[in-house]
Amino acid sequence: MKILFLPRFGQQGASSRMRSYQYQPSFEAAGIECSVSPLFADGMLLNKYKDGGYGLFALLAAYWQRCRALMGARQFNLVWIEKEALPWWPAWFEKWMLRGVPYVLDFDDAIFHNYDLHRSQWSRRFYGRRIDRLMAGARLVVAGNRYLADRAIAAGAAHVEVIPTVVNSERYLPKTDYSDAGAPRVVWIGSPSTAQYLLELAEPLRELALRAPFVLRAIGADALAMPGVDIECKPWTAATEAALIAECEVGIMPLRDSPWEQGKCAYKLIQYMACGLPTVSSPIGANLDVVANGATGLFAETPDAWAGQLEVLLRDGALRKRLGEAGRLRVEAEYCLQRTAPRMLQLLKEAGGS
Repeated sequence: MKILFLPRFGQQGASSRMRSYQYQPSFEAAGIECSVSPLFADGMLLNKYKDGGYGLFALLAAYWQRCRALMGARQFNLVWIEKEALPWWPAWFEKWMLRGVPYVLDFDDAIFHNYDLHRSQWSRRFYGRRIDRLMAGARLVVAGNRYLADRAIAAGAAHVEVIPTVVNSERYLPKTDYSDAGAPRVVWIGSPSTAQYLLELAEPLRELALRAPFVLRAIGADALAMPGVDIECKPWTAATEAALIAECEVGIMPLRDSPWEQGKCAYKLIQYMACGLPTVSSPIGANLDVVANGATGLFAETPDAWAGQLEVLLRDGALRKRLGEAGRLRVEAEYCLQRTAPRMLQLLKEAGGS
């Protein structure tokens, strides 16, 4: 069986890395021939983080390469697409490029809201149902959470499955030391584009620091300014992310309550739990499914709640140990590659007619 994988990004993009690349060794071990053609290469994504955009000529070259990949799609039994093959192109053109080839769409974000909730009335009118039309023509839609799956079902997708975004449990080793020695670390991991959520905690974290000193470790964000908060910014690398998380005491995932955030797949929480960390998070979207409140982590809705829940965990090593160990067991049972790879493999074989 031959599958053409069309991820949005190269290995530098978290969504592509976790929804596509980490599965491919399992697929190849099962005899599937994998051909990969990302839309935006790593260099383009890094330039976007640095300069705020991809650049016109780089975009044109990327779309030309993607069209070339689609023109060769008939050589494959199946095409796997992360979200959409040609963002902002008419849905009919993308479906025409895929004619006669069974395709799978994989979603870990509510990208349909880029179109149906766009500030431009023209964009909403002409693109509002773009993703729904692609879903309706897919042999299979794989969704990272129920919110995304419900949209695919409403769009008329023939087959919809929920598979969460997961970690490789062999790469994420749980911490063993929950002692209170030294300054405790609160960790957040993300990218420059998602650091906005962390900055919204500036005031509760400042107030917390007055009562219970801690270090905020931000992995993957640029230099952040939070007056009154001791921050250490660490660059993200695939080789160091798990170890950097495991050195900390509590993991956090703040979110806003909007349609876009409903589509988030709680991957940060799964990373923290895999490392044996208790979590504090917003009770929004997939966070509600991943966290067992009071058993693997705590929820916080208000600034006072954020400061209060974090203070409880920072002061109580035994509680951190209990919640952290329970979180690790939950990851091993439901949110690791070792559990989801066999299911994903079977789904793709069925979609490709194998």
